[in-house]
Amino acid sequence: NAGLPVPPGFTIATSGCRLYFENGNRMPEFIASEYQQALDRLEKLLAQELGDPARPLLVSVRSGAKFSMPGMMDTILNLGMNDKIAEAFAARTGNPRWAYDSDRRFIQMFGNVVLDIPKEEFERIFDGQKKKRGFKLDTELAPEDLKQIIAGYKSLVRKKTGKDFPQDPRVQLAMAIEAVFRSWYNERAATYRRMNKISDDLGTAVNVQAMVFGNMGATSGTGVGFTRNPATGEKEFYGEFLMNAQGEDVVSGVRTPVHISELEKINRAAYNQLREITTRLEKHYKDVQDFEFTIQEGKLYMLQTRNGKRTGPAAVKIAVEMAKEGLLTPLEALLRVEPEQLNQLLHPVLDESKPVKVLAKGLPASPGAAVGRVVFTADDAVTRGKTQPVILVRGETVPDDIHGMEVAVGILTSRGGMTSHAAVVTRGMGKSCVAGCAEAEVDEKRKQLRIG
Repeated sequence: NAGLPVPPGFTIATSGCRLYFENGNRMPEFIASEYQQALDRLEKLLAQELGDPARPLLVSVRSGAKFSMPGMMDTILNLGMNDKIAEAFAARTGNPRWAYDSDRRFIQMFGNVVLDIPKEEFERIFDGQKKKRGFKLDTELAPEDLKQIIAGYKSLVRKKTGKDFPQDPRVQLAMAIEAVFRSWYNERAATYRRMNKISDDLGTAVNVQAMVFGNMGATSGTGVGFTRNPATGEKEFYGEFLMNAQGEDVVSGVRTPVHISELEKINRAAYNQLREITTRLEKHYKDVQDFEFTIQEGKLYMLQTRNGKRTGPAAVKIAVEMAKEGLLTPLEALLRVEPEQLNQLLHPVLDESKPVKVLAKGLPASPGAAVGRVVFTADDAVTRGKTQPVILVRGETVPDDIHGMEVAVGILTSRGGMTSHAAVVTRGMGKSCVAGCAEAEVDEKRKQLRIG
């Protein structure tokens, strides 16, 4: 309605989630019938069809809770892919690398989220192929490499489930919707709700949206940003992006992204459009927006926006400045700052008036200072954190680390950026976090950290 470039789709409301659980974790028939009708409308709108190799439709399936819970529930991208459609895309677009990369990403996400196969088992196959070919970057993998990885993924699925990977896209969709509903009660989401006093009774919506692709080549990309700096509150365009990537690559921390200002050099029109749209969104919602976007072959698409998590000092600064700008009344600004955020103003900071020996530098994902014993897993953080302060050190954090992040006094990651999972969650907690510290070599298996 606002004329924004948003891919079309449909939403199954939170009431559908509650009815699913009340029905013994089974989808009520009338809800399945309603979302099939919504899917039919989407297919007619786009003149594409789920499962049709001649004009294939691919969709994303995402959670959508009433309150922002970054990374706590599940998302599946590229749903609708199967063997025939991957080959059809490769032939039709003349871009087989994109087709097979999208297919392997889908199998990995679906295998992890829907079939409960640990993500690490897929990554072992992927990293093994990179190592075999002597590659450092994912983007160096050729179409044939990706086909080898896909074959490895399918073999893993067969071994773990006793069945072949589902090829019928409508079966995939039904399974994915139910998996996103179930993710409302996964351990990390339950922990996050307890920490943030969010009711267990709300449930999550499911958003089914036509896919746009940031991994179609050098003119495509994806990014995440904030309309103001969520760590300091400064009024600056803040965010990161990666070219030839999908959204999970940015927020998971697997690759360290580039500052959003660099996008202006690559695609000025898309950058200026993004600035204009996000400014409008902030004025409309009267709050800092945390947004996600994709550029497909030079064209900008907005995927989501929500009120952004921020540190205590940032919350105070943003509230004061928005009142000065006339976006908020003084009373609205006062009520915008949570009591716990005021407490963060008293957290420790580094005394820079004294000489400090700097071992390594990373990105200032969440400000503050912390001292503690190094631990390498969330479970160790919980165990050791009972008797002493701990710093959680990871290659990159994943949503399942939330219970360890809760007890740690600080977080250090060797990969990831300012909008990664570790950065967003620790800012909301008001804890110190240094992300993307490339000089830190983290060996999680041996529980070793090397710097220098």
